[in-house]
Amino acid sequence: MPGNKCNGNSTIPTSRLERLLRERELRRNSRASGNNESVDNNKEPEFSERDFSHVERFLEGAAAARQTEGFEKVDWRPPRQRLLVVANRLPVSAIRRGEDSWSLEISAGGLVSALLGVKEFEARWIGWAGVNVPDEVGQKALSKALAEKRCIPVFLDEEIVHQYYNGYCNNILWPLFHYLGLPQEDRLATTRSFQSQFDAYKKANQMFADVVNKHYEEGDIVWCHDYHLMFLPECLKRHNSKMKVGWFLHTPFPSSEIHRMLPSRSELLRAVLAADLVGFHTYDYARHFVSACTRILGLEGTPEGVEDDQGRLTRVAAFPIGIDSERFIRALEVPKVQDHMKELKERFAGRKVLLGVDRLDMIKGIPQKILAFEKFLEESPNWRDKVVLLQIAVPTRTDVPEYQKLTSQVHEIVGCINGRFGTLTDVPIHHLDRSLDFQALCALYAITDIALVTSLRDGMNLVSYEFVACQDAKKGVLILSEFAGAAQSLGAGALLVNPWNITEVATAIGKALNMSDEVREKRHKLNFAHVTTHTAQEWAETFVSELNDTVVEAQLRIKQIRPGLPYKEATEQFVRCSNRLLILGFNAALTEPADTPGRRGGDQIKEMELKLHPELRGPLAALCNDPNTTIVILSGSDRSVLDENFGEFNMWLAAEHGMFLRHTGGDWMTTMPEHLNMEWVDSVKHVFEYFTERTPRSHCELRETSLVWNYKYADFEFGRLQARDMLQHLWTGPISNASVDVVQGSRSVEVRAVGVTKGAAIDRILGEIVHSKPLTTPIDYVLCVGHFLEKDEDVYTFFEPELPLDSIGYSRSKVSDAIKLPGDRRSSPLKIPTGRAGLKQPHGKAPRSSPNIEKRMATQNGSGHGRKPSPEKISWNVLDLKKENYFSCAVSRTRTSARYTLGSSDEVVSFLKRLAG
Repeated sequence: MPGNKCNGNSTIPTSRLERLLRERELRRNSRASGNNESVDNNKEPEFSERDFSHVERFLEGAAAARQTEGFEKVDWRPPRQRLLVVANRLPVSAIRRGEDSWSLEISAGGLVSALLGVKEFEARWIGWAGVNVPDEVGQKALSKALAEKRCIPVFLDEEIVHQYYNGYCNNILWPLFHYLGLPQEDRLATTRSFQSQFDAYKKANQMFADVVNKHYEEGDIVWCHDYHLMFLPECLKRHNSKMKVGWFLHTPFPSSEIHRMLPSRSELLRAVLAADLVGFHTYDYARHFVSACTRILGLEGTPEGVEDDQGRLTRVAAFPIGIDSERFIRALEVPKVQDHMKELKERFAGRKVLLGVDRLDMIKGIPQKILAFEKFLEESPNWRDKVVLLQIAVPTRTDVPEYQKLTSQVHEIVGCINGRFGTLTDVPIHHLDRSLDFQALCALYAITDIALVTSLRDGMNLVSYEFVACQDAKKGVLILSEFAGAAQSLGAGALLVNPWNITEVATAIGKALNMSDEVREKRHKLNFAHVTTHTAQEWAETFVSELNDTVVEAQLRIKQIRPGLPYKEATEQFVRCSNRLLILGFNAALTEPADTPGRRGGDQIKEMELKLHPELRGPLAALCNDPNTTIVILSGSDRSVLDENFGEFNMWLAAEHGMFLRHTGGDWMTTMPEHLNMEWVDSVKHVFEYFTERTPRSHCELRETSLVWNYKYADFEFGRLQARDMLQHLWTGPISNASVDVVQGSRSVEVRAVGVTKGAAIDRILGEIVHSKPLTTPIDYVLCVGHFLEKDEDVYTFFEPELPLDSIGYSRSKVSDAIKLPGDRRSSPLKIPTGRAGLKQPHGKAPRSSPNIEKRMATQNGSGHGRKPSPEKISWNVLDLKKENYFSCAVSRTRTSARYTLGSSDEVVSFLKRLAG
């Protein structure tokens, strides 16, 4: 017999995919076991007038759970994970019967329909009950009544509901997400009221968060739903960063070109990104969301989601929703439903039934559907008395003028067609402006030959799923709009159409009516398998499983992220030490932030000018005037930029990654090797200029030892493609045989001479400092702060006291003759021998002469009579650095070899102010 795959010898899943596959297998095994243990499977299901008993079975359990407390449980299964489902509306509507009495009725909606099938979690619903309850007595009574159904109310007053729900949600977000744009009428009034509606939206989201925080228990999963609660993830994470938060959108997410019209576009995106997992119905919607974050916020989009500036990843994925298909299949066996089916078959005997079930909404394409049916009747006169269209249009937002206008339009079209093609005894279109109860709807689905779903834009459309679930006997045809999310799931078996193309829809109707039984059965089999497999329960379990795993992955990533700089400890060690060395980068570390909140990139002109942060002049002056502190500005910028910004200070300037060096009181010297070949510069310059002309908002920086092409402000996708083309051209042409390094930044390409890094230059810089400044004690404190490219981060490891010799890298293995590495770095301080690094004066100037270090040491340490120093003093301990006195810090980078991180140049300013006192 084959062995059990799940025996004790099975390997422990290590990768994310392995964990998810294992979880999926366990879920399916558990479900199969539960099905085998179920009793009385043949029992006839019962339905109340509005199927309220099913909701009762789903929502109830809290009271039963309380009754079993104190009794020993015989169920071997572990306790179910608590799931807090947070949505705008509760799955029940409350109706007040008295001062302290309420009755509850089931609410309609796709989310309720989908989550009715979720059985594997201990669910609690949090949401608005749909009624204003201003008095405390009423609130307590309603809360008590809802608690029995595992529901927790959020009480919103009428003004909040008007501004938040009717205003921002339904008037702004909903039309925009369905590609209807922002309101066009009364533009000035809309603009004036927009901010108040947005403020109410944020306030309402905070009210939801307060209720969640009150009932949250450690280990709970919080699942936020839909566009009503886009701010909720941020509110929850602000209160408890360890809370597991997922957010799912049930509508389409529009293209970034549509979303960018929203005035609050950036705030909403960042609020959603606070969630651990963001879910959508289809890959298209997920792709649009990632694109919006990339193009609007300037964040990095990855195959797994969106990574923010601090390295935190929000996973973004598609989770197609389903229905509780078994509920519909079982309903067809109920006598009352079978009676309905019999009546309908008799009523429409001899005619093919076409069915449309929609909310009376602009996006549902009801007028387009009816016009397509009219065209079919025009072109197929032989079918006129053999086909009937049943259109169920559930009224919605009847107080809104646009919806009233739509209702009148539909009635007018239906009347014209019935008048044109109807008879005294029958009409081709039966239109109902009301909803049907569950039993009648199932019966209607079952006797239908063709279902017409012509949504102009729809998040998923579960009507198509419900139709397929009820069609296992008849095997009818589904005509489905390609703009409905369900098209990606049911497209294999459905006839996909463009609802705007009336002729195409009419042709599809004719094709469906004339389709052979064999083809219909094959198409139905594909869709039926999908609907019965990808159920609501599977959807919810998959989402929660991925959310749990995403949190695990996030914890692993957090362990790899460097901690923030410990201000207090760094300041205390600075004060305690007697000879301090500060190595500071310039761009993005000491410059004023150029990013504009809410916009991708920021102020391009401001960033290109590279100006010192105005609040740094005072702290830098104080630190430079401290005789025990030496400051080095180490930058990739050219000499003129450093002269302009730092010429007034008493410090060292190292330009172009340390290739040029000077003290502000002296002249520039070059550290470039004499044999350095720079013949490649002109050819690379031509390539960079060419791509700058072809890429709007990109720019090229021409330096003496390197060239940089920056596309931070260009369109992200286009800039990345251009960079790829540029690199391919460079490697096959201008630099194919040149001794150069190509350094790729997140939005830049730099070509520099091989071996030119900040870490490689730091030893030469130290040598010059030692020979130019009288040091009485070794350097015992080093602070290295900068926003350096990965290739330049060897400057951090250069000073690292704890790195093993084999991991020190280029800067330690190939130091110049000026600074030698002792055999044991852990116990021996860095020593400067009697030689000195070769530095050349640029422009043909002769190097400055300097007394050798023995003479200087004799002068500094002797008694002043020219006495020769002792042998142990000839080789001076220049760098005596302990672990607790070294602080390397990367600015705005989380993946770094530095010990610590700082978020921005503003934080650098704050820290340097503390050092300056």
